[in-house]
Amino acid sequence: MGKPLISVIMSVYNSEKWLHKSIQSIINQDYKNFEFIIVNDGSTDSSESIINEFSKIDKRIKSINHLNKGLTKSLIKAVNFSKGDFIARIDADDMSSSDRLRIQLDEILKRKLDLLASNFDIIDKNEKTISSIDLR
Repeated sequence: MGKPLISVIMSVYNSEKWLHKSIQSIINQDYKNFEFIIVNDGSTDSSESIINEFSKIDKRIKSINHLNKGLTKSLIKAVNFSKGDFIARIDADDMSSSDRLRIQLDEILKRKLDLLASNFDIIDKNEKTISSIDLR
């Protein structure tokens, strides 16, 4: 068996402020066997053009555009479109460390888990950590 395919899913609604950094944090992962499904949920800002710009340079990105239906319906659409063995979620204003997918996949396989959450930092508009959440 080859490396498992991870489907990273994101719903976007008027998220131009952080979207570039969020997408960049996924395409820069050290684990490379993933597809990145981004659902543009009827954004009226420049989110769609940011997504299109990235999808032209990285073939792992698959974009879906539809009228605003809300987060839940957009994520269901992304899951239904996905082909991965595992699903990883990211919000349009999140940034992932470059080893996120590798570490999470290692833990899932090692412990035979069905679901995994991770620690996270809450940052301010200047990307300064204002709080850290440790789920252990």
